[in-house]
Amino acid sequence: MHTTKILPTLLICVDLLAAVGYGLGGDGEWRKVVYWLAAAVLTTVVTF
Repeated sequence: MHTTKILPTLLICVDLLAAVGYGLGGDGEWRKVVYWLAAAVLTTVVTF
């Protein structure tokens, strides 16, 4: 992995962790789960 992809990879991990956190929170937070998953996918597509 190139050093230029370390920060985007960390961002993808943080996005996924945020999605998991909201997913476990319940209370109808599914929209935030979808948002953070979309952010992770978008960052992945742009980076790789």
